[in-house]
Amino acid sequence: MKKPSSKIRNEIARLQEQLKLAETREAERIGRIALKAGLGEIEVEEAELQAAFEDLAKQFRGGEAPSTGGKRGGGDGESAPPATQDASGATPGRTGEA
Repeated sequence: MKKPSSKIRNEIARLQEQLKLAETREAERIGRIALKAGLGEIEVEEAELQAAFEDLAKQFRGGEAPSTGGKRGGGDGESAPPATQDASGATPGRTGEA
C-alpha cells in the first residue's frame, strides 16, 4: 500500500531531525578531541585545518594522504565530512541544516 504524501513528509522531517542530532553529536565529539589535542590554541586558517582533517580521514579510511602537508584547493569535488568543525565543535558554513 502506498503512503500518502503527508506521511512521507512527516517521515522526512523526522529523519532530518535525527540527522541533525547525529551530526551535532559527531561535531561535539570531534571538537572535544581536537581541544584535548591542543588544536584550540593553534592559530591556523580554517581551509588549512579542513585539509588536514580530510587527510586524516583518508588515512583512517585506508587511503593515502598527500605527503606534502600543504594547502589544497577547496574545489576538489569532495563534500566536507562532519570532521571539519572548528575546535569549539561548531561546524562552520553549515547553516540551515536539514
